[in-house]
Amino acid sequence: MKLDHIDHKILKHLQENARITNAELAERVGLSPTPCLRRLRRLETEGIIKGYRTEINREALGVNVTVIILVKLEREDDKTLREFEAAIKNREEVMECYLVTGKFDYFIRVVVPSLATYETFLSETMLRMPNIATVESSFTLREVTRKVVTPLPQSIIR
Repeated sequence: MKLDHIDHKILKHLQENARITNAELAERVGLSPTPCLRRLRRLETEGIIKGYRTEINREALGVNVTVIILVKLEREDDKTLREFEAAIKNREEVMECYLVTGKFDYFIRVVVPSLATYETFLSETMLRMPNIATVESSFTLREVTRKVVTPLPQSIIR
């Protein structure tokens, strides 16, 4: 889909602050409120904007252990992949899960409050799933950078 420079500005500002009022957004992108709201609704309807969320400070809530898990399945057929994905999607501690190329099949990012909680997740969930060949866990020491704003390529601007 091609977007114009105004759409690009709307997306940029909303990614930085989704709670911005329509009036303030309109002012920042150089429109009056009604056309700005019309563009915003179009971006939502066309699926460019998928939703609005609140970013929570996990550390403030005591959920400060992040684990990167690499999973290798015994088989890589469609049925096995679908079953694994269906099971992992339902786990609230799983923040991201990607089917990847290379030595492993999945890259998973999990957040939990403690090592004991992770041990329970690993032993009672991951290691009990069928068709798991290998699970490797790495614990993060420090978050160096984490971006929540998607870069908007200039090629999408018409």
